[in-house]
Amino acid sequence: MASMLDSVDQRTKLAGQNRLELLLFRLAGRQVFGINVFKVKEVVQCPPLTALPSAHENIRGVASLRGNNIPVMDLCHAIGGPKMGNATDYFIIITEYNRRLLAFLVGSVERIVNTHWEDILPPPQGVGRNSYMTAVTEIEGTLVEIIDVEKVLSEVLGIDEEITIPIDTEGADLEAYKVLVVDDSMVARNQIKKVLEEIGLETILAKDGRDALTHLEAWSEEGKVSDWLAMVISDIEMPKMDGYSLVSAIRDNPKLSDLYVILHSSLSGVFNESMVKKVGANQFLAKFMPDELVGTVTKRMKEIS
Repeated sequence: MASMLDSVDQRTKLAGQNRLELLLFRLAGRQVFGINVFKVKEVVQCPPLTALPSAHENIRGVASLRGNNIPVMDLCHAIGGPKMGNATDYFIIITEYNRRLLAFLVGSVERIVNTHWEDILPPPQGVGRNSYMTAVTEIEGTLVEIIDVEKVLSEVLGIDEEITIPIDTEGADLEAYKVLVVDDSMVARNQIKKVLEEIGLETILAKDGRDALTHLEAWSEEGKVSDWLAMVISDIEMPKMDGYSLVSAIRDNPKLSDLYVILHSSLSGVFNESMVKKVGANQFLAKFMPDELVGTVTKRMKEIS
């Protein structure tokens, strides 16, 4: 399976085309799940784990691989399913989220499929706020669920939401501008909103790139958007339209092309500056670093005030 992922760093050609590759896997049952290949570093048989007595109940232990000590999460149990059995009987998907290595314990790994973000849909209506599903798609007649990893990480590992640097907004006209926040994860949207509110900025929330673009196009017909919208802070991985394609659409629209856009994503492991330049984003920020977000936003606000 590791050989399937050897060329992941060469797959940047998908950026801006609203396409993605999903690694399909199963947990303890027949349901198929998917994870963006860009987040996957390796797939291996689970090695013996070193227990961490004080760790969260869903952390099965630490795997020592290639000089790294990587926490292994029982993903099935973390999203409300049964606890998986002997870890070494299963596989681990080693990922990088928010600049942190993390492995998901999974029952089996299927294959990699190439699909389109327009075919990745929000969860069906009726799925409650407590659901761990952030999107669904259909691959060759099989329903594939995509898990809200931000929510899982927040509950199991915790995410530092505390701002530790001074918030310096001197000279910034905060009341004159708003910020559009685009993310399919409700947890992530609320995290960003909380930080921006501490700065003193009003936010408008959108659940995916298509939703955001609909708002932007409507606003552009009413007047010059950049006169009151300070910036767009967008996730990359989203149903219907991803962040790369959103930026490309903004740059292609003469009424929106001068908007300041920050790509804010947990794709820190494989993201590089060439991707920012390719789609025309102004900046990239890795999730979730409150101090970096504060510094970037306050600097931008001073520049336009």
